[in-house]
Amino acid sequence: MPALMKTNFGAKVVWIGHVADRASGMRSVEVPTLDLDFAGPVGESHGGLTRPSDSRVTAQYRRGTTIRNTRQLSLVAAEDLALIAAACGVASVDPRWLGATMVVEGLADFSHIPPSARLQAPSGATIVVDMENRPCQFPAKEIEAEHPGAGRLFKRAATGRRGVTAWVERPGKIALGDHLTLHIPDQPVWTYLQFARDGGVSGASDAP
Repeated sequence: MPALMKTNFGAKVVWIGHVADRASGMRSVEVPTLDLDFAGPVGESHGGLTRPSDSRVTAQYRRGTTIRNTRQLSLVAAEDLALIAAACGVASVDPRWLGATMVVEGLADFSHIPPSARLQAPSGATIVVDMENRPCQFPAKEIEAEHPGAGRLFKRAATGRRGVTAWVERPGKIALGDHLTLHIPDQPVWTYLQFARDGGVSGASDAP
């Protein structure tokens, strides 16, 4: 029995970006295709099999610890970008300002698709969703540079709408216009998820 279910849900790739050097700026450059290997997008500064840990995982590791890179790609939905723009009071939010790898459309509630879900391109290239991305100050600075006063609204506007981060499971090519098919784990939601989030003590015997 397959552990991953192919669904009838999917998304169209409507924009692709590439960040060659994060040290010189986080803005993406628009490109027509993305070549993926196991380290992520080829020649992209977010790529690599490992990365230094950062503020997102300080509960697990001291900052700067070498860990597996599950943030090789950053995907965001066009629908969410429109909502973020409206909340920031601007006509549009350019995905370049977010350092995005891909913008997709047509998959509702995209930022909350299940961790470990797969998005598979026609070429067979497959990426694995790590988790929901979180808004940070770097896109806010880019938005502020273009629209003074709007950048300070970004973090709140983008909460729950920032898309997902992902890593490459199968190399291949993704191109503009590709349809990415969603595959999800054939697994129920953990019974004690909310209990754990609320700070419950480990173990089913502690659950209400």
